[in-house]
Amino acid sequence: MNGFVRSAAPHGDPAVDAGRRTRRGAARGRTALTAVVGLVVLCALVTVSVANGDMALPPADAVKGLFGLGDSATVLVVQEFRAPRMVAAIVAGAGLAVAGALLQRLFRNPLASPDVMGVTGGASFGAVAMLAAGASQALMPLAALGGGLLAAVLLGVFGWRGGVSVTRLVLVGLAVQAGLSAAVSFMVVSFPTELAGSALQWTTGSVYGRTWPEVWSAGGAVALGLLVAFALHRRLAVLDLGDDSAGALGLRTSAARLQVLVIAIVLASLAAALTGPVAFVALAVPHMVRFLAGPPTAGTLALSGLAGAVLLLASDLVAQYLLPVGGLPVGVVTATLGAPWLLVLMIRQSSSVNRSAR
Repeated sequence: MNGFVRSAAPHGDPAVDAGRRTRRGAARGRTALTAVVGLVVLCALVTVSVANGDMALPPADAVKGLFGLGDSATVLVVQEFRAPRMVAAIVAGAGLAVAGALLQRLFRNPLASPDVMGVTGGASFGAVAMLAAGASQALMPLAALGGGLLAAVLLGVFGWRGGVSVTRLVLVGLAVQAGLSAAVSFMVVSFPTELAGSALQWTTGSVYGRTWPEVWSAGGAVALGLLVAFALHRRLAVLDLGDDSAGALGLRTSAARLQVLVIAIVLASLAAALTGPVAFVALAVPHMVRFLAGPPTAGTLALSGLAGAVLLLASDLVAQYLLPVGGLPVGVVTATLGAPWLLVLMIRQSSSVNRSAR
């Protein structure tokens, strides 16, 4: 059977149908309202990002400079030094959040995310290895993608033994992440001094020093990956019905799961090419969006991208201006938030497993 067909089940009680329509309408309203608030917050953060720095600028002049208006000095400072960092944080945050939403929905597990399952560690390994080889910065997205795919292969080899278990995949992913992070750290300390500083961002996560060529190469690929992820949403919605129902509707479930998994790995790897292994964003944002907007839909997937952009840009501003120690990478902020969040999720997951076993 090609394509999808609508269910032929008869309509139920009109009152029940009306209640469902009311709930769907309310969910769409929450999603739209949350999106509007998120856009307002993002615009405010963008203004703060381009207006502040070593030389503070009036917010109105900074925004004009972002669009190439105003005096040449302001345009130079904003467009060449501040905008690439800001855009990198927005694009990487969106990519990580959508990747996390895809993985959590695919595996139906709140612990599933690229940083927990080793993907971002693999991307960092590939980027640092390419840096050690003296390759051009333009090749970093490809190197990060290769490293992310390597982590996925390791996860498949060790995590699928004896059948698929999400808990096993998460534990193996943590081990893969730790192993690849150790390899990255070994390469960094082995580098000459002039390379060690450049590679340090891939050990903690940072958007410092981003340039337009890096943003255009990795950021453009992330944007394309986001479009593919939204195009796959319909298949993911059918997968939510279960394998038997999805198969009855004509969906090849194995192929669909592989497509969603690959695009999630691609998004996380390319985002890591811009920022390094930034934790917490992919893990926490989908939970926040579900709490604010309700069950997953195409709208909440887009909202996840927006929330990820807001969270990563806000974390970068906190790292720059609100912490007593200057120059800290954004990964320090997100990891500080992410560690207790991961602990809470693991405790809740363990409690639910124990209850179901009784």
